[in-house]
Amino acid sequence: MNTIIYPLNTGYIRLDKGAYITPGDGYGMEVEVPTWAFFVTDGKEKLLVDTGMSETKSADWHHKGSHQPEGFRIDEQLGKLGVKPEEIDAVFFTHLHWDHCSNMKLFSNAQFYVHEKELAFARDPHLLYHKSYESKKLGVVPPFDGVEFQIVDGEFKYNNFITLFPTPGHCPGHQSVEVKTDQGTYIIAGDAVFADENMKPDHHRNLPFTPMGRYVNVFEMFSSMETIFDRADHILTGHGMGVSFTNVYP
Repeated sequence: MNTIIYPLNTGYIRLDKGAYITPGDGYGMEVEVPTWAFFVTDGKEKLLVDTGMSETKSADWHHKGSHQPEGFRIDEQLGKLGVKPEEIDAVFFTHLHWDHCSNMKLFSNAQFYVHEKELAFARDPHLLYHKSYESKKLGVVPPFDGVEFQIVDGEFKYNNFITLFPTPGHCPGHQSVEVKTDQGTYIIAGDAVFADENMKPDHHRNLPFTPMGRYVNVFEMFSSMETIFDRADHILTGHGMGVSFTNVYP
C-alpha cells in the first residue's frame, strides 16, 4: 500500500492562544498558526483533505493579522507538486469553516464529501457562527454556495486506504480522515485536534490531552479526541506547527 500524504500550508491565522488552543493557559497571548490542507495519493487517485484558507483580505477580516503569503493558495501549493486542480478526484472536508474550504470551486472535476450535519449547519448557522461559515446574512458569499456535495452520515469507507469518520464537537458535523499507509494509520484530524499542544496532557485538569477552546459541544469534542487517539498511529493536526516538520508522510 504505497499511500503518501503531502501537507500543504495555505496561510497563517493569528489568534488568542488561551481562547483557541489551550483554555486556561495563555489568554491574551497572540500566536500565528499554519492552516493545513493535505494531498493524498496512492499513485492512481489524487485526493485532497480540505482546501485551506482564503486570501489575505478575507483572512484579515476573520482574524486580524491573518494572511496568505504569495504562492500559498491551495492550487499554487499543489502546483509545486506538479498537480493541477482539475486532476483532483475527490475532496474530503473535515468541516466547512472558512479556513478549510476556501477556493473549493477551483476543483472542477472533484467530488466533494461533507458530513450531513455539517452541511445543514453551514447553510443556516447559529448567529454565533455566521462569520465562521461566511453566512450570506453578513453580505458575503460562502465558498460552498451552489456546490453539489456527496453527503456522508456516519463512518464512510471511500476506498481501501481512506475512511471518513465523525468527530463532532468543534462544530456539529466535523469529521476526520483515516489514511492507511505502509507505516501505519494516519489520522488527518482537522480541528478535532487543532494544534500540537492539544496532543499533550492538560496537567491543570489532570487530562490525558488538552481539548481546544473553540467548540459547540465540549463533551462531543472530548469523545472525538479519544476516538482519534485510539485509532491513530500518527495524528496530523489542522493548525499545528509539527505538521511542517516533514514534507511528506510517511
